[in-house]
Amino acid sequence: MAGIIPLRGLRYAPGVGSMADLVTPPYDVIDSAAQEEYYRRHPFNIIRLEYGKIHPGDDEKNNRYTRAAADFAAWLEKGVLAAERAPALYLYEQEFTTGGRQLVRSGMICGVRLEPYEKGVVLPHEETLPRHKADRLALMRACRANFSPVFGLYADPEMTVDNLLRRGTVCGAAQPFPGEYDVTGASTGGTCSPETGRAPDVSFTDEYGHNHRLWVITDPVVIEQVQQALTDRRIFIADGHHRYETALAYARERREQEGNFAGDGPYDYIMMTLVNLYDPGLVILPTHRLVANVDGLDMEELLEKIGEHFVVEPFALAPGYGHFGEFLRELAGRGGCAADGQTGSAAFTGQEKGCGGGTDSLVNRPAEPEAGESVVTGDPGRRERSLSHRHAFGLYCGRGRLYLLTLRDEGALPGLMPAGRSAAWQGLDVSVLHHLILEGVLGIGGAEREKESHLTYTREEEGALRAVDDGRYQLAFFLNPTLVEEVTAVAAAGEKMPQKSTFFYPKLLTGLVINPLY
Repeated sequence: MAGIIPLRGLRYAPGVGSMADLVTPPYDVIDSAAQEEYYRRHPFNIIRLEYGKIHPGDDEKNNRYTRAAADFAAWLEKGVLAAERAPALYLYEQEFTTGGRQLVRSGMICGVRLEPYEKGVVLPHEETLPRHKADRLALMRACRANFSPVFGLYADPEMTVDNLLRRGTVCGAAQPFPGEYDVTGASTGGTCSPETGRAPDVSFTDEYGHNHRLWVITDPVVIEQVQQALTDRRIFIADGHHRYETALAYARERREQEGNFAGDGPYDYIMMTLVNLYDPGLVILPTHRLVANVDGLDMEELLEKIGEHFVVEPFALAPGYGHFGEFLRELAGRGGCAADGQTGSAAFTGQEKGCGGGTDSLVNRPAEPEAGESVVTGDPGRRERSLSHRHAFGLYCGRGRLYLLTLRDEGALPGLMPAGRSAAWQGLDVSVLHHLILEGVLGIGGAEREKESHLTYTREEEGALRAVDDGRYQLAFFLNPTLVEEVTAVAAAGEKMPQKSTFFYPKLLTGLVINPLY
């Protein structure tokens, strides 16, 4: 079902600078301070194209999008960016540490044919907001390129695609730039070991200590075999819903402008990094909620209303947020998953049975869920584990007031959640929090979430406590991570989770490969 093509990608040319100084995380996790830092880091940092500054006096002719287009054109003319000599797939490895474990997540950067969601080929799992899509569409119109990849998931329990890509890195495999495409400052010299294969075309360590490796694969036999292996697969969007939906709108515009309705234009494909659901390095971390601007908020009344459906247990928080790690471990335990050994926060990975995606938790399941099937209950072993899952949240009200909230009656949940929703959607922690507490108690519904006036999302746990204590926010809600099985189950049911339901860790980098759409 999925249409996969190699890309004639643009990459930073040799000698431009260290890749660590040229790349960034995705735009939607970059705040103003980080944006400023990336601007300072290097004059050719991808931030200038992907997420440029807004200046006072910006107008229709001079703004962040027109400046990005001008910089993009200038970089191409100066040779800062160089096109691949042949169509390529890119094997991309990210080596990182979480919870005291060193993991490697492997993905493939490629072009994926744009398909409307209703065709069931590419499936979303999260809601999107119009404002963010308008921003991305303006950038795409101005620059005609994908600067950052959408993060996609596919099911391949036999690891066929990964094995094929590895075959493309063996000694003697076709490669476009043997020994010449060095942007790390340490030449690979085209070295190749019979034991480990050829050295990566790009290799560097980023600001967070994560190691990144990229191999350019141009062997036409390998490329064709990868395409064939993915023809009957569906793709689940893990991250980048706004960019994907923007690309759909942009493709419609270009077809109408050019009168080309054959579906074979460069804009009919989007750059994605595809990761196997069975990859042992697939990790989801929780995204917490910060609440602001709730008028007349009374803490005693709030706890009383929450107590109608949840057991509310106070938790002693020592000065300096002491024992907070213990609280997070208790929260993870209530959710039925082991906690992160370093911080106390739950981190679901493919190496923990019952705690998320990857080999262990997905084994013995069909390669892909049927429409409407709950992946969580599709495996008898997974069904047994799901019975021990309890919906639990943390609540911080400031001044040391920390509470553990646990749903009183799991059996009553279907009657409390919106009718017409699948069991997979109703059982999500984020759905329960949003419907029963944020909307049901605090009045933060869809309209308020769309305005982005009441909710902020954060990965920083102690930072969330400080944000409440210093008065920037009124409340902080802490969640356990969403399971990979839950992501695919909701997507297969044709539904979407609330925004920021997942945080796939680590984020894909922006700037490794650029996909021109002209």
